[in-house]
Amino acid sequence: MTQHRRYSGLKVGALAVPTIAALVLTGCSASAGSNSSAGGSQEFSLSFATSNTIESPFQVLAEKYMKSNPNVKITFNPQPNDSYDQTLRTQLQAGNASDVVVTAPGSGTGRSILPLVQAGFLEPLDDAAKKLVPTGSEALFGTDGKVYGQAPEITVVGMVANETAAKASGIADFPSDFSSLQEQCKTLESSGKSFFALAGSAAPNTGLMAMSLAASRVYAEDPKWNEKRTAKETTFAGSDGWKASLEAVTKLNDAGCFQKGAAGAGFDAITKGLASGTSVAGFIPGPSWKQLKSAAADSDFDVRGLPAEQSSDKGFVFASANYAFSINAASKNKDAAKAFLDWAAQPEQTKAFAEIDGALPVSGLDSYDFNSGAYKNVGDLIKGGKYGPLPNSQWPNSAVYDALATGVQGLITGQKTADQVLQAMDAAWDQ
Repeated sequence: MTQHRRYSGLKVGALAVPTIAALVLTGCSASAGSNSSAGGSQEFSLSFATSNTIESPFQVLAEKYMKSNPNVKITFNPQPNDSYDQTLRTQLQAGNASDVVVTAPGSGTGRSILPLVQAGFLEPLDDAAKKLVPTGSEALFGTDGKVYGQAPEITVVGMVANETAAKASGIADFPSDFSSLQEQCKTLESSGKSFFALAGSAAPNTGLMAMSLAASRVYAEDPKWNEKRTAKETTFAGSDGWKASLEAVTKLNDAGCFQKGAAGAGFDAITKGLASGTSVAGFIPGPSWKQLKSAAADSDFDVRGLPAEQSSDKGFVFASANYAFSINAASKNKDAAKAFLDWAAQPEQTKAFAEIDGALPVSGLDSYDFNSGAYKNVGDLIKGGKYGPLPNSQWPNSAVYDALATGVQGLITGQKTADQVLQAMDAAWDQ
């Protein structure tokens, strides 16, 4: 079993799909017809979320499988990321969801494994899937010793930075603390640029920013904070760390860290800002570096953690098994679907998936070479075990994250305070 730091929640869920482009691919979902006789032609369908114009790694991997197995036909049913959760749930309830669906470990989103298992929508998987569950996150992939999701990669979440644009803007070294970051923001703003490109109108991006700020302020000091909230030993409103995290949003806004018009901007603002170099960094999943590279071949992109309050504070980054392949319990093509998942679990395929998506491999991470490439700046944190899951993987329902994401939008427009947002999160947790 792949060894990772023992945290009990690992996922980005809806946030993990690279959210950096303006256009989305759409598709309708329908379960493929029954398989032919054993040894003959086999087929199944695959649904996944997408929010960019670049081919999905799920589709690339599946196409590789078809090339290696000419008797297999896979029907692709991509869905827009912002509506994927609702679409998946509706199709599962109607009985016409794809045979293989992309889910997320935990319980914090509409596509999360645990609520889908509780509703009876997912099929138990075999030992090949169990071996890929990161140590300590078994409870997020199933119940009663059963596993209902197969992790294909490890995603690092912090910020993705255009290193070339940073140097061109006079940033010789990235800010090592929050005060230095604010000063750098003011300097860039005076030259017509911004440190961050933010999709302020998109709740997934504003929520991800807030959770990224909470990495060093909450979870570096207390990685079991979620467990304490579950046990009612603390609250969001009573947490100094969470209050500091949301106050940091206001400080970034006041320092001019976001591009002009950020409050109304969509995901295209991140693509354009980082690819053109008018913004230096964005709050997006690590694999987005590869997609940005394809849009700006002359620029180098790296994955970094956010500066903490003080340079002496503990460094921390989120790294998680964020996606999972799951099989629809109502599928008529389970044998073909399971054969695909067994193939995808092989080390050669997990390595290939990570390379396709620009992520870290779900197997072999302990021996991964961080000295070069996009993850060199977070290598010491990963090797030192100074990482954990995005918080919402253990939150009891998606309403908690919704309260955070929409609340942060209110912080940026000045319509809400940090205390109001935290109180709303507590209310959503306890509902």
